[in-house]
Amino acid sequence: MTERSSSREDFLNLLRATGKSTITTAEISEICKKNGVKSIPPWFMKPENPMKIKRGVYSITQNTVSVPVSVPNPNLAGISAPVNSAKKSISSVATNVGEEDLIPSKYSNYVPFGNFNDIYSIVQSKKFFPVFLTGQSGNGKTMSIEQAAAKAGRKFIVVSMTPETDEGDLLGNYVLIDGEMVWRDGPVTVAARQGAVLCLDEIDYGAQNLSTLQRVLEGKPFLLKKKNELVNPAPGFTVFATANTKGKGSDDGRYMFTNVLNEAFLERFPVTMEQDWAPVTVEKKIIAKELLSAGFEDEEFADRLVKWADVIRKSFSEGAADEVISTRRLVHIAKTYGIFGNKLSAIKLCLNRFDEDTKASFLDLYTKIDAEVVVNTSADTLAETAETPAEI
Repeated sequence: MTERSSSREDFLNLLRATGKSTITTAEISEICKKNGVKSIPPWFMKPENPMKIKRGVYSITQNTVSVPVSVPNPNLAGISAPVNSAKKSISSVATNVGEEDLIPSKYSNYVPFGNFNDIYSIVQSKKFFPVFLTGQSGNGKTMSIEQAAAKAGRKFIVVSMTPETDEGDLLGNYVLIDGEMVWRDGPVTVAARQGAVLCLDEIDYGAQNLSTLQRVLEGKPFLLKKKNELVNPAPGFTVFATANTKGKGSDDGRYMFTNVLNEAFLERFPVTMEQDWAPVTVEKKIIAKELLSAGFEDEEFADRLVKWADVIRKSFSEGAADEVISTRRLVHIAKTYGIFGNKLSAIKLCLNRFDEDTKASFLDLYTKIDAEVVVNTSADTLAETAETPAEI
């Protein structure tokens, strides 16, 4: 290594010692002052510096390797071949998620229930304690984690898992930007570096091979194999996983394509929390708040919607109904009512996702709970629903 390259490496090591993934010009100037460096080196301030993300913001990388732009191969770190005598370096770029304010906003309509206090205790403790949270779709699992993070003022990142989600999507990958290969951290790596609360949403819907996360779920340093970097999770990092099943697949077919998760993977979670529907009194508060946000102060409508959903859920648990009305669907009805201003129309539109028999049955039940919705509806609207309802 030449004297020039050595001095450059010394300067970069000063920046890396901060432990940050990105750094601003102001922060670099402060580091220079503290370490007796007269000013930021001219070579670093050049526009073509591959570490530059945008004006005044730079990426700090542990390793910078030379590779030809036209033949990028992240598995051949340190190997290069000249292409038109031009070489560029592989650097890192900050993802948008890494630059955003990751502390979620408090949702004014949220009403805590169920496991919220326990989730909040874990989030507030800043201890590494993975939790598997399971329950029916639309009953507030993910929101409970998000709002616990909001209340605690903690950074929060959620990843929606799909069957196509792979190691690169989670941990990071090389991408081609402006003709050069750059490393982009995945959301798991960003969360680990920043000591954030990570939520793996719909974990049982993700790819079957999730072994890449096993080291992450132990809270230990994990390897980014493609760039040969060991990531040490920052204090406060922890993981929640939400699922509609307990990792054993869906027997009734309601949650298609959910996977049977590996026992070794599931064993990484110390506890599993079961989230049931919100109690009737809590759900009334939730829907009343949503109606108020939609422009209607109507606690009676909220009460009738919740009673309706509760009857359907009980029928479902007894095997007398094939579908349920989730809290999320009640929220959809409240918001739809806010747009169209007609209760029955809002309910009908939000029931259209179900098959005809189920839709007619659910609608008939609601008209029995809320006779006013029929009285206040025109004959033309009623004619559209004059079908023989199926029994629940």
